[in-house]
Amino acid sequence: MRIDAHAHVIVPELLREPWGPRVRWEDGAQVVELGGRAIRSAVRDFVSIDAILAAQNEAGIDHVVLCPWVNLLGYDTPGEEGLERCRVQNAGLAGLRATHPERVSVLGTVPLQDPEIAAGELEALVASGFAGVEIAASVDGVPLGDDRLAPFWAAAETTGALVFIHPTTRGSAGPGFHDHYLWNLVGNPMETTVAAAHLVLSGVLERHPDLRVLLAHGGGAVLGLRGRLHHGWANLEAARTRLSERPAESLRRFFYDTVVFDPDVLRALVAFAGADRVLLGSDYPFDMADARPGETVAAAGLDLADERAVLGGNAARLLGLELRR
Repeated sequence: MRIDAHAHVIVPELLREPWGPRVRWEDGAQVVELGGRAIRSAVRDFVSIDAILAAQNEAGIDHVVLCPWVNLLGYDTPGEEGLERCRVQNAGLAGLRATHPERVSVLGTVPLQDPEIAAGELEALVASGFAGVEIAASVDGVPLGDDRLAPFWAAAETTGALVFIHPTTRGSAGPGFHDHYLWNLVGNPMETTVAAAHLVLSGVLERHPDLRVLLAHGGGAVLGLRGRLHHGWANLEAARTRLSERPAESLRRFFYDTVVFDPDVLRALVAFAGADRVLLGSDYPFDMADARPGETVAAAGLDLADERAVLGGNAARLLGLELRR
């Protein structure tokens, strides 16, 4: 069983909201408009569940975990208003899951700008059958390891929710990022790297050892920086104010997707984190998606048991799909 744990959807319900996106096709290309911006990087169908499942079939995927487009997580409004917006989107996601229970699992959204409200909504989502939630790599400028988000992380651990961390896609600044698509090629994984390192050194993974946190894009560069993180933690007081265990121990508590585009990188990721911590992902429907992620895994040359775990066994365990299939 192959499970794509990283795929996005715009539920049709959002198209009817005045604050929602507008989606149209021009000369065979999809255009998504939001907040006065026209976005053309979503190169496969973003809305139609039939088209999404057809693309998954083409890629050899049996089951897909659908989550929101990160631009629609709704952190830019007051908490109560954000909750109402989240509920519109979550209702649409629940409908997709109900219509295609054998093919679709869903990650919802919560108003993380108000962590207490977010914690309560997360509990309700998990109770209603959601696998968990997608969150951005930062929350309106607040890093994910900040103490203000403690109620959310406590609820995530208690509920057993899968928490998928995805870059905001707007976190890149400075010289060079607007050239050569570097805002995406480097900027997006950079955001994930900062989020993961902040969670580690803030001690969130250590304090909540049962968290199930999935990092997009293979965790960005965080594994490549693990030696640097360890050196800082071991030698500099500023880097060890909150973390007792070695940074590598916290890094191994994360789950990582396979969206790295390089069999050697994927093999190294599995070697460090363990095959039981890596999940197949595509990043559908974007231009930076891995259209055939199963082939990337096959090219890594993992042993058969590890390959099966990465292709779907790990996700099935996290999603409870073994009970349904």
